[in-house]
Amino acid sequence: MEDTIFDKILRGEIPSEKVYEDEVVYAFKDINPVAPVHVLVIPKSKLEKFSDFEDLSSLEVGNFIKKVSIVAKELGLKEDGYRVVFNNGRDGGQEVNYLHAHILGGKKLSFSRL
Repeated sequence: MEDTIFDKILRGEIPSEKVYEDEVVYAFKDINPVAPVHVLVIPKSKLEKFSDFEDLSSLEVGNFIKKVSIVAKELGLKEDGYRVVFNNGRDGGQEVNYLHAHILGGKKLSFSRL
């Protein structure tokens, strides 16, 4: 697997604005936010894309999803709601080959036509 900006963030080689960290995930503010709250959640055990979840146990996948939910709660988004986005592959808009969840919130979100 190639070394990505997220690998460098995890190693502390590139600064990030951490909002949550535990033994499973690291969450930090996106440098190009598209909503008032825009946080990325990455697993500390590297996967390249969402479709790589199929190689994990249900327990591992569920644990990551639970951590995303915990981060959203820590951000104060539980009450009003939020969006979780995974991009998978080039055609899916994935820019970094490291699985990550986008948590978007802080305003009423809408969908635009694709």
